Amino acid sequence: MGSIKNLITTMGENAKNAAKTLRSATTVAKNSALINIANQIDQNRTNILKANKQDLANGKDKGLEVALLDRLMLDDERLNDIIESLNQIVNLPDPIGEITNLKYQPSGIQVGKMRVPLGVLGIIYESRPNVTIDAAALCLKSGNSVILRGGSEAIHSNHALYACVKQGIKQAGLNENCAQLIDTRNREAVIELVQASDYVDAIIPRGGKGLVEAISNSSKVPLIKHLDGICHTYIDKDADTQKAISIAFNAKTRRYGVCNATETLLVHAYAVGRILPELIAQYLAKGMELRGCEETLKLSNKITVATEKDWNTEYLDAVLSIRIVSSMSDAIKHIDKYSSGHTESIVSENYTRSRRFITEVDSASVMINASTGLADGFEYGLGAEIGISTDKFHVRGPVGLEGLTSQKFIVLGDGHIRQ
Repeated sequence: MGSIKNLITTMGENAKNAAKTLRSATTVAKNSALINIANQIDQNRTNILKANKQDLANGKDKGLEVALLDRLMLDDERLNDIIESLNQIVNLPDPIGEITNLKYQPSGIQVGKMRVPLGVLGIIYESRPNVTIDAAALCLKSGNSVILRGGSEAIHSNHALYACVKQGIKQAGLNENCAQLIDTRNREAVIELVQASDYVDAIIPRGGKGLVEAISNSSKVPLIKHLDGICHTYIDKDADTQKAISIAFNAKTRRYGVCNATETLLVHAYAVGRILPELIAQYLAKGMELRGCEETLKLSNKITVATEKDWNTEYLDAVLSIRIVSSMSDAIKHIDKYSSGHTESIVSENYTRSRRFITEVDSASVMINASTGLADGFEYGLGAEIGISTDKFHVRGPVGLEGLTSQKFIVLGDGHIRQ
């Protein structure tokens, strides 16, 4: 225990010192580091994929769920996506130092706000090795130093990717401790990290509900988090048939093990006949398990009854709950009761009801005629995301560069004193 505490203390001190240098790092230097990291990943594909294969083999031996194995897996296409996300972050405006709302006050001083880094971030994540790159890149560009703690199931992949990060930072002439990776599998490291309030300014947990709840209960450091992604797609009575089928199918089946996948489909009773039978056929052909309300059961003998637990479940699997509702008000009531506040979508050609939906539904992302699968920092033009926050303080939705910053008041005077 003592050695783990000493490890985190040392990393915290190094991160705090690195954060001080990052505050004044130029955009050119930060972008150079990101470009170097992208080049390192491209040049080390073989080593990265070899390490990932080892993690996948270990995961299969340990009986990891299919959804977790999907999150863990890397291939050339996913490495290309990682490189592209780095390039996008390079091309994004640097938020640090931006001054807004500069206004003269009656005393003659000018008062405004300057965007600044949060400081030192701790990122704790499971399964997805791409988070090693996303987190390091977003923290670098936003002027924050970061301590990374990946899951043991991805340890070889994370080490291979972190080697690219470390080399890229070094080549850019920045402090190597801008990004550090905790390389021990000992879970005490997580406990020590989330209690290191002398060094760490915010913790961002990315993983299952159990991980996030455990961290929330033990952390002495503010969190940016979401517990789960119980997302809904509502097909309104005025939905376009083909749009509804396409959106609802994509929202669930694009990838099962992601937090923006639709877990419950709500369908207005007037739209059932022209939309739901075709959708059910497509879902079943995909090999999905469907659970539904009493009215839904009448449409197919292959649908099982949905329980109260189903409406509250983030499946992260080829399972979907379906409920037929008599009005949009009923759909909104269902979402209010069961949603985790992540993402909801309405499919409708009715402008008035669509506007009502996005006004009354209280989630981090609310969509009109779009798949919930689009709720993503990359798709929102943020370059990448460090997570999707369902909190309301201090950031909500996909957390990109601006979400990793704060603002401080600045005052410009010329010998002004208070009378």
